[in-house]
Amino acid sequence: MKIPSTSYSYRTPRRIRGIKIKNPGSPFNDLSVEYDAWFDKEGRLVYFIEVQAFKSLLQTLPKPWLEIGVGSGRFAQALGIGTGVDPSIKLVKMARRRGIAAFAGQGEQEPFDEESFGTAFLIVTLCFLDSPLEVLKEAKRILMPGGKLVLGLVLKESPWGQFYQAKKAEGHRFYKFATFYSFGEVVRIIEQAGFSTGKIISTLFQSPERVHHTEEPREGYFPDAGFTIIMASPVESRG
Repeated sequence: MKIPSTSYSYRTPRRIRGIKIKNPGSPFNDLSVEYDAWFDKEGRLVYFIEVQAFKSLLQTLPKPWLEIGVGSGRFAQALGIGTGVDPSIKLVKMARRRGIAAFAGQGEQEPFDEESFGTAFLIVTLCFLDSPLEVLKEAKRILMPGGKLVLGLVLKESPWGQFYQAKKAEGHRFYKFATFYSFGEVVRIIEQAGFSTGKIISTLFQSPERVHHTEEPREGYFPDAGFTIIMASPVESRG
């Protein structure tokens, strides 16, 4: 399938190293249609709330943009992220149909060129990575000077994190592959990868399965927020 062009230039990757997702063939391939349908069904309002939170940051983020773990391209399309990578070929095809320059990447693979992107997004992706630290280090390598890392997270201590951890314990088809991290754990991984944390946005304060109205995002970290966005900047190495 021809990869669609985007509104800005980007470097085609040879392959992507370090973006290794737990059991990449399942469920993200086998249940790709069910995964994507969630955004139009029970997850529709949750998805809208999360997108609105990201939109509050977009003007501050340098381009071009890359989403690592682009999935079916829902967030990339809504936010104007032109390029994405994901290990599920079925989800990559869906993302391409949504106009994203999406590439299939899995296992041990070569990277994008150094300093290729202004911002790298990982949206509900960190919890599915085998080696989150290595992926964030790779994200730093491909960011241009002054670039940004943006993480969208369901934190372990939040009501939504506890809800999904209960589903994981029950063997849920998606969440059984996930590892949820606390805010402190995520900050440590970010710092170990060579970033410093910056602006934090929280949203989704309604309880799981009881989301009935839209919300305005709040700046800062709140343990009772179901969705947290952390923006980080590479720490310049001192020669």
